[in-house]
Amino acid sequence: MRIISGRLGGRDLGSVPEGVRPTSDRVRESLFSALGAVDGLVVLDLFAGTGALGIEAYSRGAEAVVFVERSRRVARALRSRLAKLDLDPRDHESVSLLETDALRAIRRLAADPGRRFDLVFLDPPYAEGEREATLEALFSSGLLESEARVVVEGPRRHPIAPLPGIRVVKERRYGDTLLTWLQAAAAGEG
Repeated sequence: MRIISGRLGGRDLGSVPEGVRPTSDRVRESLFSALGAVDGLVVLDLFAGTGALGIEAYSRGAEAVVFVERSRRVARALRSRLAKLDLDPRDHESVSLLETDALRAIRRLAADPGRRFDLVFLDPPYAEGEREATLEALFSSGLLESEARVVVEGPRRHPIAPLPGIRVVKERRYGDTLLTWLQAAAAGEG
């Protein structure tokens, strides 16, 4: 796995921890093409795993990235990966890593009154049913800027069910992977 583009483009992301399903290079490249410029954005990478999405965003100009990973083993591997890229969260004020589950992280981040995100990546384990609960918590947390985009990666066979206050902006299919762009619905909208 490599960083595709930006100031860290071409750098190796290292090996993938056992049990982690990374976003493929092809899907990552397509995702960032569809997103366009991410310069200056504040990014939240929930269920970070390898951190590839957040690292790619930072490489392409995001101002800051918060990674969230609940597995102690996977978080250790991510911290090491970030350090090799000179992005160690202990020394780098634009990068942080929370070793906790997504719902706790959302509550913790929401307790910081100035904290807001422009872009969120949500890539939960396919087999677990955390996606909708995490989305509901995220959209009701006050953490999202008014035009924030939330990109969810999931299995093509299980699209996101309609959720109150959240609208699907677009969907893209890549083999068995489905990327869904979400935003907060306007008042009176779905």
